[in-house]
Amino acid sequence: MEFKKSQKLYNKGLVNLVGAVNSPVRAFASVGGNPLFIEKAKGSKIKDVDGNSYIDLVLSYGPMILGHRHKKVQKAITKALKNGYSFGASTANEIKLAKIVCDAFPGMDKVRFVNSGTEAVLSGTRLARAYTGKDKIIKFAGCYHGHQDSLLVAAGSGLATLSLPGSKGVPEGAVKNTLIANYNDLDSVKAHFEKHDDIAGVILEPVAGNMGVVIPQNGFLKELKAFLESKGALLIVDEVMTGFRSKFGGAQELLGVEADITCLGKVIGGGFPVGAYGARNEIMENVAPLGGMYQAGTLSGNPIAMAAGISTLTELKKQNPYDLFNDIAAQIEEYLLASAKKYGIELSVNRFGSMINPFFTSTHVTNFEEAQSSDTKKFAVFFWEMIRNGVFLPPSQFEAWFLSSAISKKDLNKIENAIDKSMEAVSKM
Repeated sequence: MEFKKSQKLYNKGLVNLVGAVNSPVRAFASVGGNPLFIEKAKGSKIKDVDGNSYIDLVLSYGPMILGHRHKKVQKAITKALKNGYSFGASTANEIKLAKIVCDAFPGMDKVRFVNSGTEAVLSGTRLARAYTGKDKIIKFAGCYHGHQDSLLVAAGSGLATLSLPGSKGVPEGAVKNTLIANYNDLDSVKAHFEKHDDIAGVILEPVAGNMGVVIPQNGFLKELKAFLESKGALLIVDEVMTGFRSKFGGAQELLGVEADITCLGKVIGGGFPVGAYGARNEIMENVAPLGGMYQAGTLSGNPIAMAAGISTLTELKKQNPYDLFNDIAAQIEEYLLASAKKYGIELSVNRFGSMINPFFTSTHVTNFEEAQSSDTKKFAVFFWEMIRNGVFLPPSQFEAWFLSSAISKKDLNKIENAIDKSMEAVSKM
């Protein structure tokens, strides 16, 4: 397998792009080598500029849940394009998609569409402050909520991949109202409330996909929500990654909690730039033009993104692939663990719905500290061997793998074979 054209594009991209990429994890910094440049995709497959074809387990980090260029989504986009690209005014499809989203989340009466997950979270946390009249937000180490200043601390994922503790350019004042707790540790949350009386809420990923599919343990979310209610603080659930991936709606419902504010992205735009935040009426009515919390965006509710989102979610509800996802993820977990045992490699695997991630550690990973016990050098060898055997993975130990409903039995056989060869390569380090 050759990557000459990707190498050439990388060198060319260095001239006018920062690191030749537009998002840091794409630089392949933690796995070595140069990034791959993608040319096209269809169904479960993605193809790079050198003509190498891969089974795609990145799926644009989640939104291509039906596979790439699904015929019904493609048709909806084509139809929408004929009417125009952007109007800076309201369209009927905004109302249609809003109903689909609100109907999928208990307790969500209204939603506001924005342009990215980062923008959704920025607005959701601002709304929590506006509603409660308090300033501080608690986040969990290892949970990533976009690159807004106030939450770009202990943010996992890309920052962990690049070994950055935070970010230059974020002033001290921007994070003075951000408190850090440990995921799956309610006492670490309670400790902040003992010291501060101005906490507006807590934000978290219901399943942390930015430290590698870390699942809440022992009723953690239920206990957290009950505690926050007792303190008059809000639970802000970031479902940018998990939304519609484990059920038609949110992971929060499967885990037995109801968010006060839910932040969404990725899949609700069918692969186009989109985000959203929503809540019950009494909270959302604080947002302009009904209330005093200002938030706006010229491209919010973009007609192409709305058409793609409606088509994606309508087809997803029709397919209802969630039992299939659980079965496929279980098979991949079995492949990973069996192969690791065969070659004497320490490995643990976490999965939830259509998200899965192996950690090169013997530790059962329940928080960011445990995730960081993974051997990233082993992951780098594993990553490149999977690439050479035709499986496209996120280039980071701390990013979830995603499944699409387009994956086939033949694809699974290829994944199993790739895993075995990749574990063998790791064993020879």
